Amino acid sequence: MATTTVPPALAPTRRRFTVAEYYAMAEIGILAENDRVELLEGDLIVMPPIGDWHAACVDRFTNLLPPRLQGRAVVRVQGPTRLNYRSEPQPDVMLLRWRDDFYQGGHPGPGDVLLLIEVADSTLDYDRGAKLSAYARAGIPEVWIVTRENRRIEAYTEPESGAYGTVRYAGPGESISPQAFPDVVLEVDRVVAG
Repeated sequence: MATTTVPPALAPTRRRFTVAEYYAMAEIGILAENDRVELLEGDLIVMPPIGDWHAACVDRFTNLLPPRLQGRAVVRVQGPTRLNYRSEPQPDVMLLRWRDDFYQGGHPGPGDVLLLIEVADSTLDYDRGAKLSAYARAGIPEVWIVTRENRRIEAYTEPESGAYGTVRYAGPGESISPQAFPDVVLEVDRVVAG
């Protein structure tokens, strides 16, 4: 009687995507223009809908920052930044190095970003975890996470080896400034309401 050899079972593996494949999915209609997705470390992340509190915080930043940074930084709202060939997240607000063409020739990369702001309502664990680590690995100099639960801004600086070396907190009744623009002072209460 002949014996047969059964091949070993293969473990499931994760299929990671590149930024080029991400755009190809959009071009052929797998991803629609209005889909709330972003690419992080090759994973396609489906983002929850933007709630009222989240939208209001983003709108407050959008109204407070541009007049103070006119001609010094580009304020980009919910636009992409390419961290590497496998990551292109869409932070809520970014302060970018000033360019007259407003990055028309391509999305900004880590060297263009002065500050990223993530407004965390339902995504706090993701923002503090995988996303913050990806930003640190890319060398983004400063990241703010706005938290609804504590009504505060967490400011992360000094990226090194996938982590930020310093975190400071600004809560109700306090003010905060981006490292790149210490003259731009924001009152936490004016940004993080409710």
